[in-house]
Amino acid sequence: MSAIQACAEAARTAARQLALFPNSVRSEALRRIAQAVREASGTLLAANREDVRLSEEKGRPAAFLDRLRLTPERIEQMAAGMEKVASLPDPLGETIAEWTRPNGLRIRQVRVPIGVIGFIYESRATVTCDAAALCLKSGNAVILRGGSESLGSNLVLADIFERELPAAGLPAASVQLLRSGSRDEVLELCACGGLVDVIIPRGGKGLVSTVVEHAKMPVLKHMDGICHTYVDETADFAKAIDIADDAKTQRPGVCNAMETLLVHRNIAADFLPRMAARLAARGVEIRACAESLPLMPGSLPATEEDWRTEYEDLILSVKTVGSLQEAIDHINRYGSHHSDAIITENAEHADAFQRGVDSACVYHNCSTRFSDGEEYGFGAEIGIGTDKLHARGPMGLRELTSYQYRVTGSGQVKDPARLA
Repeated sequence: MSAIQACAEAARTAARQLALFPNSVRSEALRRIAQAVREASGTLLAANREDVRLSEEKGRPAAFLDRLRLTPERIEQMAAGMEKVASLPDPLGETIAEWTRPNGLRIRQVRVPIGVIGFIYESRATVTCDAAALCLKSGNAVILRGGSESLGSNLVLADIFERELPAAGLPAASVQLLRSGSRDEVLELCACGGLVDVIIPRGGKGLVSTVVEHAKMPVLKHMDGICHTYVDETADFAKAIDIADDAKTQRPGVCNAMETLLVHRNIAADFLPRMAARLAARGVEIRACAESLPLMPGSLPATEEDWRTEYEDLILSVKTVGSLQEAIDHINRYGSHHSDAIITENAEHADAFQRGVDSACVYHNCSTRFSDGEEYGFGAEIGIGTDKLHARGPMGLRELTSYQYRVTGSGQVKDPARLA
């Protein structure tokens, strides 16, 4: 048995035990871990500085380094996030629906843990704490495989989990980190069908494609974040400029940042120069379609590939469209079904956009940057689901549960006449 198979076996045993612990024990474990993270802040920052240094030597882009870097403020957010998850209602045992059949059978649909979750992700050590918190709170064991670039930071966190879980009375194997940093870990984890119930890849297109190709268990995909903002002909310009600015520049390296701006032709001549001035002040490189190009000084010509690109940087593609429907069609063709927004003062246009755009999160008059478990009140997220089955959008506690039917009778049999 390989080391990763042994890890999965231990996680399977831990998951069966974890599902039986009351919410109070699982929540108290999270509070202990949160405090231990605070106390290890110095060690964590030192390990992270080395992670960042190695990535800088490899020439990683600024947005990547921003995702990787920890600060005292981000460490406090990690700890506070775990405490917030601990304080949320227990998802386990919730009755989703119940009814009584004519024969007297009482049927309840009840939330239960999924079991063992494999989570493969890149860059951010902050995600390590989010994933551990959500999985523990929802009664799932988790096997974490972070990116090699954040291995030093994650090893500090793994040591905290290993120490604090047994101290709180929970199985140590409830949270495990794969520690070698080898790419082979991904394929070995994907091969653990029957032990790992679901695998969640959160990273670039190459990582997700590899997991989908090799996984022997269901995959909850977190695909690209090719997010759009469409400025309708009825938009309030000041509102639209502020929202587009926030969606692109507040943190350009994250998956819910805007990558393409669409603008209705009827307002393009007035709106685009103003938008270009704001973006230029933020240092954004603009790649514009032929119609938008002369309206945005300093912009570059956009190519077909730009509409399909997640820049994760201060780069924005801009296109003029002739109608609301053209905007919807563009998003459905080139987008990644993640997060898209319409800026409009016309309620009918907003409704048509939200019904027509096939994305997990569809916004009206607000930034795509709100696609986040914390912003939705979930405490944290393990990813943004872009599929349509099981989980879509920010995946929090409920999205990490399944359900079972619990049926109660009073002696009913299927064929009483046969037994007479």
